[in-house]
Amino acid sequence: MSLIESTLQPVDAILDVTIPAGDGWIHEVKKGQTFRIVDLEGNQAVDTFFFDAHDYTDRYSAVDTICAQGNIYLSTGTRLLTQNGHALMTITADTCGRHDTLGGACSQESNMVRYDIGKRYMHACRQTFLKQILKWKPDLNGRILEKRDIGHNVNFFMNVPVTPEGRLTFEDGISYPGKYVEMHADRDTLVVISNCPQLNNPCNAYNPTPARVLIWEAE
Repeated sequence: MSLIESTLQPVDAILDVTIPAGDGWIHEVKKGQTFRIVDLEGNQAVDTFFFDAHDYTDRYSAVDTICAQGNIYLSTGTRLLTQNGHALMTITADTCGRHDTLGGACSQESNMVRYDIGKRYMHACRQTFLKQILKWKPDLNGRILEKRDIGHNVNFFMNVPVTPEGRLTFEDGISYPGKYVEMHADRDTLVVISNCPQLNNPCNAYNPTPARVLIWEAE
């Protein structure tokens, strides 16, 4: 865990958006810009995808990121790598210290398996991701984003410890109101967020809340 605060001020940001609880967001972050996600009320899981903005076939890879840094948790200094080994973003500031990339995003199927068959019709992150990517423009190759492109993601502020036996557990969040994670874009990156609607997971205290995103121009 590497807790480092940022020197950037919200008043200087070129974009400042609040994502309502359970809603989604999609936006391109240009190379050199700084991108911040703020956990406004604490313990909110912010599920996030990353794509090369010019080639959607090259997207975030949890496997390559974990192997390169030798750590299953993400924090300051982590480079978010694609399956082709390209760095999309580097985490440069982090006041929470725990971000999961193993647990994946919730879906109707996982809600039924994990919680109850009756949870099938609850809203899930995969639906939000799909809604966001289907409205986005094609990449330079003319390729549009589709359901098959929903792969590895990062669950910012989500607490998913791994037991000594290698099992994943979903625990109470360790984030608090105002905690944030900040990233430097190493290349033009398409960011897709599902501000998790999950009502059954202790990671967001069974209470989905808004998240804030900000972008600063390159210095």
